[in-house]
Formats: sequence, structure tokens, C-alpha cells
Amino acid sequence: MPGPGYAYFGSEEEQNVLDVLRRWRETRETFGALPPASQIDRFETEVAARFGTPYCVAVNSGTSALLTALAALGVGPGDEVVVPGYMFVASLAAIVYSGATPVLAEIDESFTLDVEDVRRRLTPRTRAIMVVHMLGAPSAMDALTALAREHGVAVIEDVAQACGATYRGRLLGTWGAAGAFSLNPFKVVTAGEGGFVLTSDARIHQRAFSFHDHGFLPGKPEGGDGDLLFGLNLHMTEFGAAVARAQFGKLEEILDRTREVKRAFVERVPQRPGVRRRTLHDADGECGTLAVYVFADATAARAVADELGATVLGESPKHNYARIPALPALTSAEHPSAPFRPALAPEAAAGYRPGSLPRTDDLLGRSVAVAIGLSDAYLGAGFGVTVRSTEQEIELAASRFRAALDRALG
Repeated sequence: MPGPGYAYFGSEEEQNVLDVLRRWRETRETFGALPPASQIDRFETEVAARFGTPYCVAVNSGTSALLTALAALGVGPGDEVVVPGYMFVASLAAIVYSGATPVLAEIDESFTLDVEDVRRRLTPRTRAIMVVHMLGAPSAMDALTALAREHGVAVIEDVAQACGATYRGRLLGTWGAAGAFSLNPFKVVTAGEGGFVLTSDARIHQRAFSFHDHGFLPGKPEGGDGDLLFGLNLHMTEFGAAVARAQFGKLEEILDRTREVKRAFVERVPQRPGVRRRTLHDADGECGTLAVYVFADATAARAVADELGATVLGESPKHNYARIPALPALTSAEHPSAPFRPALAPEAAAGYRPGSLPRTDDLLGRSVAVAIGLSDAYLGAGFGVTVRSTEQEIELAASRFRAALDRALG
């Protein structure tokens, strides 16, 4: 069970998928366009209403959502986008394929962007700050949006790991100019694969829609008011939308249960010297999908992770900038790591090599994540509990964790 939404698959998802098949069967002899009110249309309408935004564009993945958001904002060659060194590689890839240059910034003890380090990395070429809400919890959105306004740059929220989370009562994905979401199996809710973009700006919506659908304007007219774009085909499928609609109908139930299980687990692991829980900018607003423990000593963190069959967070190959060799390879003249764009200047590699973000390196090297409903060994969460765990199972997992702490910390 990769993400908590998996545990809630039921008749609602099945019925929606069957509705797609039935509609296709009933219209297979017709000519022209399929009838309105597709699953995708309904998904976009329902999600926009759920988040209180006027516009939602459904796409085929979280990566496509990020790329679509960048295109909608007009980010491109010559621009810089500040992004945390702890993210998922899709955040970087979307920036790279937009033609812009990723500028890595440190994280703080929330494992999200360090606001003051972002400030230091802003330049006249900065076009956007990509805020990544890592491990189910919100970034410091008031400070980051204030900083962006001060410097006249856009905020793009990568909400892939934090769907349904809030910051000070406001849903993530609605703070910035655009919010990008993923619905893959390792997320709070899932469509199997898919994603979506939220925005409150009509022009951003038009550009996002046109980019994701061959340049068509919203509603599919070929002409009218709006920016002319060569779009791609980044559609969500009807089947994906069918599953996603059912999952979103259960989002509050899923989050309530995930948070309940997390509370039950962390209450069974008392605070002690040598380790503490991750800083949360808004403890009430997080999803609760992971319980992150920060150790004073990297050796102790590794010992606990090894005993539990997990890894420290720094060992993830696709979440830690220092373990993404394609980053410094962006400067390779002979074999640049991003097709369709020229290599970056050689001096750019200095900001991408291991050791470029010492605070991020330090935090990731001495931190362990316990799965709470989200099981993802690649992320480092290879040990923990699920949203279906009983009180006895939660106690057993907590007991194992406490015992590992005892042996590592004495």
C-alpha cells in the first residue's frame, strides 16, 4: 500500500470506471465529439470547488503539472527558478525542460525551503520560487510569499506530497500563482497516475490549458482571446479522472485517519535526548503521512535506520540533490543531461555538486522518516504503520522504534 488513498479503494472508484466504459459503449456509433460532462470535466470542476479556486487543469502526471505551471507563467530561457535541494527530481526536471536554470537553496529543519537562504539566492534573473511541500507538511508560506512579492517573482507550489494540507487554515496549492499536484500511487490520494494545476488567474489558466492541450483555448475553440502557444498532449485520462474523483470524495476521511494514526504513533515514542521530531510550520495543517525524527548524531540515525530496514533521508537517489548526477551533468558540453537544450556554463556545476548545500546535507544525513500510511522505501520510509493498522500494530511498531532508539542512543 504505497499511499493512504490505496487503502480506501472501493466501490466508488469501480463505479466511476464502469461509467466511463458504459459511456464509451453507448456513444461508439455516434459521430463527432463525445458528449459533455466527461470524468475529466467533472474532476476539474469538483477539485476547483474543493480548493476554492476558479481554475483547475487536469494532466497526466505531477511532472506535467509542474511543467505546465512553468509554461503558464512564461518561465523560460534566461530565467532562474529557486528550488530546494531536497525535493523530488521532477521539480528539477520541469525547470530544466522549461529552459530555465534551477538555483538550489537550503532547507531548514522543517525539510522545506529556508526563507533566508532563498533571499540570498535571488538575482535579477530570478523568475520564480518553486516551493516544495516535502513529506506531507507545509512550507513557511507567509514568509515565502512575502519575499516573492517584495522581489516581484512568482511562487509555484509543488504540492505533490501534501495534497489536502493547509498552512494557517489555507489549503496548499492556493498560496502561489499556481499549484502543481501529483496523483501517483505514492501520494495522499491517487489516480494510479495523474496530476493537476490550480490557479486563480485567468491568463495563467488559459496558458496552462493551451500548453496541456495542443494550443487549444479553454473550452476547445481554435480562435479567440488568449496567448498563442504550441501545446503538448498532457491530458489526464478518463479512467484516471474517474478514480481520482472517487478518491477526492474520501480525502477528508483519509487525512483524518492518517493524522489519527500519526498521533497514536508519536505519543508512544516519548521525547528523549539525542533525537527530536521534525519542525513543523503548522502542525495542525500537515497531512501526517510521515513522522520524521532528527538525530543529533548521524551515526545514531544510520544505526536506527539500519535496524528498522529503512535509510536516512539523505540516501534517496532522487530526492537529494547530492545524489542526482544529472544535475552537474547539465554543464557537460559533449553529453548534457537534458535533451533539447544547450549545456549550462561549466561554472554552474559548482552549485550542483555534493557539498553545495551543507545544511541540507547535514539534516538529511541524520534524519529518519517513519511511514504513517505512506510506504515508500525509495523516499526512506521503509518502516512504519498504515492507515489500517490496529492499536496493537501501532504499539508494536512504536516498540520496535523505541528499542532501536535505546540501542543507538543508550
